[in-house]
Amino acid sequence: MTIQVLGAGVGRTGTYSLKLALERLGVGPCYHMEEVLRQLSVHVPLWSAALNGRPDWAETYRGYASAVDWPTAGFFRELAAAYPDARFILTHRDAQRWADSFDATIYKLIGERDNAPSETKAWLAMCHQVIAKTGFPSGLSRAELIARFVAHNETVKQTIPADRLLVYEVKDGWGPLCRFLDLPMPRDDFPCSNGRAEFWDRVSSGM
Repeated sequence: MTIQVLGAGVGRTGTYSLKLALERLGVGPCYHMEEVLRQLSVHVPLWSAALNGRPDWAETYRGYASAVDWPTAGFFRELAAAYPDARFILTHRDAQRWADSFDATIYKLIGERDNAPSETKAWLAMCHQVIAKTGFPSGLSRAELIARFVAHNETVKQTIPADRLLVYEVKDGWGPLCRFLDLPMPRDDFPCSNGRAEFWDRVSSGM
């Protein structure tokens, strides 16, 4: 199995819903930050090595057909070169609503990493580095978060060839996604998951 679809959209843009959708379409299992949290001792060292210029993509994505969310989104340039046949999906949403959601969840979590349980500190340190690499270091104002979010999305669109890229909002449902992947449209509703409360539940259960 090799990676077929990669997500370039950052966290809090519907990446968990996209994970569920890709798996429903048969493009799975789909790698997500949740996978890192489930297997900290395996995946944190792999991503730490990638941050230091020593990625092992084959090992990182072993057994997965797709990958979305951070840490993947922070390495879209490297992954586009490593997987020249893979297609990319850039999940996005209203920038102001994204900034509020990000600030209340992921940014808050990594901002409190020094006070986290010892067993999660290496994971949170890695997350902090990946998110900073993507353009979101600690200490940004709301206006700066919005500007960086827009800049990230524009950079993805300028970097990934248009024939390999779907710019996508999960609220648009199955249609654009199935057309892009040339897959039949399911009859069931598009999955909608990982609101703010779900985010904290998922993090807590992983810890």
